[in-house]
Amino acid sequence: MSYLTGTPTGTASTGTTDLRMGFGVPDLAHPLLAPAEWGSLARTGPALHWAVLNVADGPGVRPDPHCLQAVGGLRNAGVRVLGHLDLVHGVRAFAEVLSDARRHLDWYQVDGFLLDRCPTGRTELPEVRRTVAALRTLRDAPHIVLRHGTHPHPGYAEHADQLVTFSGPWTDYRWSQVAEWTADHPPERFCHLVHGVPRGHLDEALRIARWQGAATIWFTDRGDRGGLDDPWETMPGYWDEIVSRIGTGVSE
Repeated sequence: MSYLTGTPTGTASTGTTDLRMGFGVPDLAHPLLAPAEWGSLARTGPALHWAVLNVADGPGVRPDPHCLQAVGGLRNAGVRVLGHLDLVHGVRAFAEVLSDARRHLDWYQVDGFLLDRCPTGRTELPEVRRTVAALRTLRDAPHIVLRHGTHPHPGYAEHADQLVTFSGPWTDYRWSQVAEWTADHPPERFCHLVHGVPRGHLDEALRIARWQGAATIWFTDRGDRGGLDDPWETMPGYWDEIVSRIGTGVSE
């Protein structure tokens, strides 16, 4: 079972409160390859917090009719769609990131952005802050998610709507720790993305997310086969089951 680095009162209390969890879908396969999966997302309802559109490591070079259709279905269902922007751990040019963001908006009218491979250190924070500030000028109230994959410097929390503070395999997640500074923020600010979660460990995984204070999650039984596959490309085999559990709450 996971544990805390210290005992932050705000985080530990989430285990006994009515934390309403939901899903963030980080990188589903292209709608042409996974039309049924995109259709399933549109029928999920309010438990789906957001889904990321990643056409080709970003928005692609021209509007894609399959993506337009998939995004339209999600938006008609009231689902927030985020455009994928790759920061390449802070080495990608600012102008390139903004160019991708504008194409996401012009072609797909996205509701915000997921900044993938976001840096975590204090020295990179000013450039990420600059990027986020520029993105917020492109449309009204965009939803900004920083995908660090681990706990970053706490200053990042001041500039994004949500931080992905875990992204990785179940074998690491079940023994993971939560940084104490996260107790200063509500669970709605944090996301956990975990692959390779066996069906028999779903309850344990959900309890970890609750106790660590993450309201947005994506758990899948898919693995990465040593980095050869993208475990996020397909829906989990227990999709209907986990949707049912999230919808009715998780008993402690």
